[in-house]
Amino acid sequence: MTEAISGYIFYEVAALLVLAATAGFIGLLLRQPLIVSFIAVGILAGPSMLDIARSDEHIDLLAELGIALLLFLVGLKLDLNLVRTLGPVALMTGLGQVAFTTVFGFLIGLALGFDAVMSLYIAVALTFSSTIIIVKLLSDKREIDSLHGRIALGFLIVQDIVVVLAMIVLSAIGVGAAGDAALTDVLIVFGYGALMLVGVGLFIRFIADPLVERLSQAPELLVSFAIGWAALLAALGHYLGFGKELGGLLAGVSLASTPFREAIAARLASLRDFLLLFFFIALGASLDLSILGASIGPAIIFSLFVLIGNPLIVLAIMGAMGYRKRTGFLAGLTVAQISEFSLIFMAMGVSIGHVADGAMGLVTLVGLITIAASTYMITYSHQLYRWVEPVLGVFERRSAGREEDAWKPHSAHYDVILFGLGRYGLAIGRELEASGQSILGIDFNPVAVRHARKQGFDVAFGDATDPEFLAHLPLTGAKWAISAVPEHDTGVTHDDPRRSLIRSLGDLKFEGQIAVAAHSEDTADRLRKAGADLVLLPFRDAASQAASLVLTDTTPTDVGIPDPQGQKELAS
Repeated sequence: MTEAISGYIFYEVAALLVLAATAGFIGLLLRQPLIVSFIAVGILAGPSMLDIARSDEHIDLLAELGIALLLFLVGLKLDLNLVRTLGPVALMTGLGQVAFTTVFGFLIGLALGFDAVMSLYIAVALTFSSTIIIVKLLSDKREIDSLHGRIALGFLIVQDIVVVLAMIVLSAIGVGAAGDAALTDVLIVFGYGALMLVGVGLFIRFIADPLVERLSQAPELLVSFAIGWAALLAALGHYLGFGKELGGLLAGVSLASTPFREAIAARLASLRDFLLLFFFIALGASLDLSILGASIGPAIIFSLFVLIGNPLIVLAIMGAMGYRKRTGFLAGLTVAQISEFSLIFMAMGVSIGHVADGAMGLVTLVGLITIAASTYMITYSHQLYRWVEPVLGVFERRSAGREEDAWKPHSAHYDVILFGLGRYGLAIGRELEASGQSILGIDFNPVAVRHARKQGFDVAFGDATDPEFLAHLPLTGAKWAISAVPEHDTGVTHDDPRRSLIRSLGDLKFEGQIAVAAHSEDTADRLRKAGADLVLLPFRDAASQAASLVLTDTTPTDVGIPDPQGQKELAS
């Protein structure tokens, strides 16, 4: 019997994987985000349609492991100094958005004819945004390390804390506890959280480095430890009452100071993506289509409120705190959907008897609409910003003090403006600087900016795709603008940051030449057609240089950092 059940589960998972691969391929052909395809697989495989996904416990287990790994990898790259710096804006934005959505969502519910209790439940459910989906989208776009990505992560964590508190209070009410008991539960969770933070701090201070260094001697063991550590702290976080997400995040933070964090992240990325597939399948399968029909009208109104109102309040708060409208807009898009916790929260209300099943159906439909729509909004965020930028001036101070000092250049003239301060960009910068060129480095990752500044580069914080930022750069007299930004495939070719840079420099009448990095000949051809004067192909050029060194029998002492193709031309 057990063997038969095990065989059925294997067939079920195999069918889900084939279905996911098929849907993902179709979505890729249609240039649709994979998240939407995978949620569609969940709906298709769920009880409302094909009813393939029946092993809820096994699928949920894989989904929860994926969540733990996703937040672990985010924590692994989290800079504690930056967390302290962004603490105020994360707290103000997170709490401000929660308060705004609760108040106005409640009023909308009353206006639509719902009673006060149901309106309050719906309003609170609409305040929760999906940390999992947002982190996945920002990671895919390589924007999790950008300023708006880090601010978004900060206020999403604030939201998660609010979720925990709301569910603790609701659970206390559900078991008949009142007032003092609910408050005691909240204080207990905070106490456990403080103890866990102290434990993680001690682990970082005394154990992390020597332990990971010893484990690194066996790479497979290092990976196993990382997975186990993420799962352990996620389980501990859930047990203590503040959620698997925050526990997984703390597990990553605890190893973020070790020199092996990049190696761990690289080895776990594929496993994370595979396990998250089951999260999206589980999310889609949980949407009960049979109770959605009567809720279409109110769901559209609430969805528009979430899709438009939530980003606007984030934009307004960040603008008032001195952030530029572009940063506020891109961060605000991350709250334009509701979370899987919204459905859990409503399910708790139904089980307690506070709200009817119809409310659950309404919030489910809002979730389906906002998750799908916000996925496109974030995927196409830069193009969307270009469309609405003319009307966003009201949300920005005349002087955006929070950012201006970070990207204001120190000189009126540079020979080369270098976008992208990763390993490749810094290597190009060193070679050009050694040949006598003056360099201004640009990056939208605050950590990369600080690292390059410590190495003596004149650097500025900013985004190469922001035309307003580019207009303030000292472009006059510059001979070259070079983009060494890593290539990544989001499936959105027209939103390629390199093409945006080429277009913006053309609009600004830049008189120098433009060089961009690419990883394939097809991409290189598109960039040349877009107006690039020179396309650097790092892998091909490095291989060519290496072969040249071998064929000329160069001794090891003569080998330095190879120049990319065109490097001598750039220095001339």
